[in-house]
Amino acid sequence: MSIFRNPLFTRFNRVRFASFGAPRRPRHPFLRLALGLVGVALLIALLFVSVFVGIAMLAAGMLFRLFRQRRAPMAARAGSIDADYRVVGKAQLPLAH
Repeated sequence: MSIFRNPLFTRFNRVRFASFGAPRRPRHPFLRLALGLVGVALLIALLFVSVFVGIAMLAAGMLFRLFRQRRAPMAARAGSIDADYRVVGKAQLPLAH
């Protein structure tokens, strides 16, 4: 016996419930326009908020770095390296004849 021939399964047909979860646009033109404007306003609001959240994160990172540098000793801030250096002169090219 196949599950597709079961009388209980025919009630829950896939074709009948295919559009159950699909979003539908309203038929009234004014309602369609209003929902479109609400969607665009929501996108603009999310973009606006995300820009300010990004700016706040950058500012917090810069302040954290600034306060961390203030506590560090001066030698650590300079980034100098102790080493022995040797000055190398310019390379002499042979004269072309």
